[in-house]
Amino acid sequence: MFDTLRTILAFIIDIGVLIFIHELGHYLAARSQGVAVEVFSIGFGPALLRWGGRQGGTRWQVCALPLGGYVKMQGWGESEACAPPLPGSFAGASLGSKAVIVAAGPLANLLLAFVLYAGLFMSVGQVVTQPVLSKIEPASPAALAHLQAGDRVLAIGSDKINNFRELQQVVAMNPDRLMDFTIRRGTAQLTVPVQLGQAKFDGAKVGHLGVVGAVSTWRHYGPVAAIREAGRECWSEIAGWIAGLKMLFVQHRGWHDLTGPLGIAEISGQAAAMGVASMIGLIALLSINLGLVNLIPIPILDGGHLLFYAVEAVLRRPISARVREFALMLGGMLIASLFFVITFNDLARMGAFSWFTHLLQG
Repeated sequence: MFDTLRTILAFIIDIGVLIFIHELGHYLAARSQGVAVEVFSIGFGPALLRWGGRQGGTRWQVCALPLGGYVKMQGWGESEACAPPLPGSFAGASLGSKAVIVAAGPLANLLLAFVLYAGLFMSVGQVVTQPVLSKIEPASPAALAHLQAGDRVLAIGSDKINNFRELQQVVAMNPDRLMDFTIRRGTAQLTVPVQLGQAKFDGAKVGHLGVVGAVSTWRHYGPVAAIREAGRECWSEIAGWIAGLKMLFVQHRGWHDLTGPLGIAEISGQAAAMGVASMIGLIALLSINLGLVNLIPIPILDGGHLLFYAVEAVLRRPISARVREFALMLGGMLIASLFFVITFNDLARMGAFSWFTHLLQG
């Protein structure tokens, strides 16, 4: 019972922080562009808490369904053809101002991740898995090259190796290649030729070495180094996300690995059990994903609106209301379909279908 309550609370905190920062980005950008904000809402449905909103100010509210939020700006959704637009309305703002307001939400999420990572690295440190071979799989390329448990990999070819993730990346990118491994064994430094193998990952051929890395250490940083490392961490996550998106839509692989609200709730509970630092790290990771997802040019997402504005800038005229409404409908259908897929994935991973089948069989 305690684990369930912790999971629910951790999920609400994680999602609440992400939504608040996202909508705060829209809100601050709108105010900076002279656009009035009528409602700032965390969640949908009936309002549980509500304050402000008097004399034309912003009404702030927290609603019953926490899976989202919105900032309602004056004139949002109104056609630019409506003349004259009200002073301070979104409809009356310039195309550039609209783009700034819409892009500010996803960018706020990316900034949040950077700040959280920098704060973590300065205060707690960063867990780094060392490029030490803790276990050698029998008959693997590493075993055939006579690598040993305890060897530290210093370089592969001309690539210096600072952690186990870098080792994995270099190996994965070089299937079936003969590569020189520079290792430290005890006090000696050796160069060992290793004939890498190959394996299949989501249908793609990747390099295979056959080792396990389990030696982790905490690396602490000063302010400047922490900021630099936070930038690297964010960029690494962004690059990985883009590669995953390419795998989904170009190579049509990885759909079963998508995680939705149920999966995020489960992960949030696990992170909460590990401590505050783990929760903060998870929020940073989720914030990057939320920001990038919202930048996808699908109508109904922030990226879709930015796409509309880009087309308007090229055509030098607004997109017709009919075309916009049709695109938004298609975007809504696509998002609903994706939500169904990821919810199905979450339920399957949690064993819900196996439980239901067992229940039917008595």
